[in-house]
Amino acid sequence: MTDKNIQFPQLFLRLALAVTMLSAVADRLGFWGKNSAWGNWANFETYTRKLTFFLPEILSTFSAYTATFFEILFPLMLILGWKTRIAAYGAAFLLLIFALSMTLALGFKAPLDYSVWVGCAGAFLLAVQPKYLLSIDHLTNKL
Repeated sequence: MTDKNIQFPQLFLRLALAVTMLSAVADRLGFWGKNSAWGNWANFETYTRKLTFFLPEILSTFSAYTATFFEILFPLMLILGWKTRIAAYGAAFLLLIFALSMTLALGFKAPLDYSVWVGCAGAFLLAVQPKYLLSIDHLTNKL
């Protein structure tokens, strides 16, 4: 495959992963209004406690903040194409943990309904790309 054949699908995957993750953050912060799943932070913490039922409450709350931090950091890195491989692996493992927690807490169907496995697989696919065109990584490698 030539570079031209992969540059736009790769960029589209980076942006799709990033926007999807940022949309989830916007939801828990109340930016989506009536079209939201959680609508506010308190509802998100309750949902996180449901998914992390095996953790003490303080660790469950910590995991909500930690996940949100990384759901902002990794997408911004993906949008910029900065440290893309690290961001893609980070997103992949974050989605993997989310999918496994959803499966344990809610059953096998829940992560399928929200395409968490697809996002996880896409992030792993992005992580193993040999180079990242249309990115800061690509520009800095040329110097």
